[in-house]
Amino acid sequence: MTSSPVIAAIVPCYNEELAVAKVVADLQAAVPGIRVYVYDNNSTDRTAELARAAGATTRHEARRGKGNVIRRAFADVEADIYVMIDGDDTYDASALPEMIRVLQGGPYDHVLGVRDQRTQTAYRPGHELGNRGFNKLVGGVFGTEVSDMLSGYRVMSRRFVKSFPASSREFEIEAELTVHVMSIRAPQAEMHVGFRDRPSGSASKLRTYHDGFRILSLIGQLVRHERPLLFYGLIGALSVLVGVLFGSPLVVEFLQTGLVPRIPTAVLVVGLGLIGALAWTIGLILDGVLRARREQSRLSYLQYPAVPGPDDR
Repeated sequence: MTSSPVIAAIVPCYNEELAVAKVVADLQAAVPGIRVYVYDNNSTDRTAELARAAGATTRHEARRGKGNVIRRAFADVEADIYVMIDGDDTYDASALPEMIRVLQGGPYDHVLGVRDQRTQTAYRPGHELGNRGFNKLVGGVFGTEVSDMLSGYRVMSRRFVKSFPASSREFEIEAELTVHVMSIRAPQAEMHVGFRDRPSGSASKLRTYHDGFRILSLIGQLVRHERPLLFYGLIGALSVLVGVLFGSPLVVEFLQTGLVPRIPTAVLVVGLGLIGALAWTIGLILDGVLRARREQSRLSYLQYPAVPGPDDR
């Protein structure tokens, strides 16, 4: 890499003909020389045509879902610095030069654009509250505070992008990116960026309850994979606790009479104890596997050089 890094913007789009040309133009005006890649995700309107006319490189991803688009783009696009931004013109592209400066100045591997509402209706009803809840949940579980884990506006280094094992298919991709930062302990920063309403006449593709449950399900899977000792430890503790509640009266009665009157309950208690012990054992084994997997991820991440700083020669 040189002191003039290659910067690529990845813009996932589905039926964004009302906004995509402005997004491309704003990115090009904000960062002259930026390579803008618009990934058309089976649009039925003129999204690809208008993006091409605005100067973007257009590509097509047949599998529906933002996660599928980002996984494809991260594999295909070669650059030193990557920008991820939605094609609906809700994010302030003029903040991009400062985000890039922050990334290079760190140097960081990930700069998160924390949404700062410029209008009262920028967030759909319930979305801001849900986002805050997810932030608290993920921050508490993974031990790293995050202000806007579902933001679609991010600037990332090459080594972060190329070490990201994207598995999400839809809007949960942002949550997966956030947890990846925490998992490999990549240096990151946050920066407030403007967030506004979509253009009049366009509609959001986010389905509040459907995508909310998908994000929650992904967080659960990530907890199981990234915090196995916590996940299986809680299962084991719950199993043992229930066993103790059912078994305490049996122990008291046995001490008083020398008899075990409820054999099925006794069998249940023993089974719950075994399940608890098994869950703890699984958690310990997977915690060792996790350590090896994280070391491998870290080594993969370190294969690439850090993002070049503005003064690098």
